[in-house]
Order: sequence, then C-alpha cells, then structure tokens
Amino acid sequence: MARPILLFTGQWADLPLEELAPHVAEWGYQGVDLCCWGDHFEVQRAVGEDDYCANKLALLNRLELAAPVVSCHRVSTAVCDVIDERHQDILPDYVWGDGDPVGVQQRAAEEVTAAARAAQRLGASVLSGFAGSPIWSAVTGYPAPKPQRVADAYRDFGRKWRPVLDAVQACGLKYALEVHPGQIAFDLYSAEAALDALDGRPDFGFTLDPSHLHWMGVDPVEFVRRFPDRIFHVHVKDCALTLNGRTGLLCSYLPQGDPRRGWHPRSPGRGGVDWEAFIRALNDAGYDGALAVEFQDAGMSREHGAEEACRFVKRLDFEPAAR
Repeated sequence: MARPILLFTGQWADLPLEELAPHVAEWGYQGVDLCCWGDHFEVQRAVGEDDYCANKLALLNRLELAAPVVSCHRVSTAVCDVIDERHQDILPDYVWGDGDPVGVQQRAAEEVTAAARAAQRLGASVLSGFAGSPIWSAVTGYPAPKPQRVADAYRDFGRKWRPVLDAVQACGLKYALEVHPGQIAFDLYSAEAALDALDGRPDFGFTLDPSHLHWMGVDPVEFVRRFPDRIFHVHVKDCALTLNGRTGLLCSYLPQGDPRRGWHPRSPGRGGVDWEAFIRALNDAGYDGALAVEFQDAGMSREHGAEEACRFVKRLDFEPAAR
C-alpha cells in the first residue's frame, strides 16, 4: 500500500504554483494537496475558464505530480463561524462583500460548493477543509453553555452543511473536515456529534492531523480506531509540548514560534506524536489515501523541512501484513 505523499501548499501560498511545483518534485513528493488561496487554485477561474484546470494539470503532469486533494480551509470555516473582522483577512473580497455576517456565511457556502465543482474538473477525489463553529468561544468560556445551546449549534451546522455536502456528493467527491481546535469537530466526541448532526451521511468524514489531537491529550490512534471508515485524508505534522510550569496548553494569546507557548508545531519526527503507532492504526483501518505534509515548524527553514519531511514519511510508511 504505497500511499501517495503530498505537500500541503497552504504554507507556500506566497509563491506561485509554477515556482513551487518544481521544488515539490525535487524534494521527492508524488503530488500536492492543492489549496484554494494564493494562485495555487483559484476557484472562480477554475469553474469559469475552460482551460484553467487543464493548464494546472499540465504543469503538474510535466513534473509527474498528482493533485488528488483540494483544500478550502479558509472559506469553509466561514460557513458556520461567528463572523468578525478576522475573517476579512482570509476570505476573498467577493466572499467578504460588505461583511454582513449572514451574507458572508451564505457566500462562503456558495464558494465551497464552487470549490467542489472546481475540484471535480481537476480530477480530485477529496475536498478537505473546515466547517466553522458557532460555539467555539464557549468551549472553555464562562459561563458554560447549556446543553440546549450545544444541541442548537450542531443543528445549525447540519442545516448549513447539508446542501453544501449534497453538491460535493453530486460532484463525486468526499468532504474531509479537518478535526481542529476552533471547529465544530475538534476531538473524538465532538467528531461523533458532527457525524450525528449529518445523520452519518457517507460522503462526510475527516482530515486527521495527529498534531492537533496530541497537544489536547487525545490519542490519534484511538481516533482512527473509532472512525476507521471516516478517515478521508491525513495531514502529517508533529507537535512538541513544552509545559514547564509557566506555559499552558492555551498558549496565552502568544503567536506560533514564541518560546513562551506550551506547545509548538514541529516538522514530522521532531515532536511527540507516536508515528509508528499511527501508521499501524491507519493500516488496520485500511486507509490507502494520501499522506500530506503540512509544514509549520517556525524554527526550521521550510525548504529544508519540506525535503526532510518527505524523506521521513517515506521511511515511516510501510505495507501492512498480508491477511
């Protein structure tokens, strides 16, 4: 089971894809997890210009790179989020519009629907992203939310995402929600609630990045065991806990890279994730999708890190035993 190793392009959006792609091939990757920001994959051009996707594929094919996954994290988080000025920094102008929260949510849902059509034209099989959350501020806030408010939030999530997922399904894709702090599904039990809110529809599953679970104290292996048929995509990123009596898991509003934080993203193999156990769990689950390196290590050159990470994942990944 030679799983394709991809580079998630989100952290490289300052470079045009034409400049980035040759490096991706040189570093040893088989393809890209193509993000819908920068010039890497422009959704409206992809659905509106006949030759846009063909030109992207021609660029990648020349380098023997594939694009099986398209990621729309920035716009998809606005579908269910409580909209404020932070979202203006990550949304296209035509989605932000006048900033009216209801309008932003509606346009974000329309853009995710368009992203599904664009991904279909590209030949991708998975659309990965976020969902947003109307109650994330209440996770550790005071006063604690009443059960009814939590139930209403999951109903709101289901109501807003069903028509989007219908479009994803019509395009022959699966939607992989990244389990991530700030989202409606951020750990094992909230992921269960998200599935329940959508009546367990088969086209909805998860992008699993073990680093996010690791710092929260959730075992990524247990997540795979709980959802063996719902892991649609995997991000490869590590995480180091640096709890010294002053630092904390909520990181005191400090930005990534600040040494006073209680945890830090790390290049794979340089943190605390048990990758051996994680790969064995993916093998047991029969996962044969991509492994996409997401490089966020603030203490390492991203060029060095991307190449090192590709080598690490190639050594890490192995065939399961014959049944």
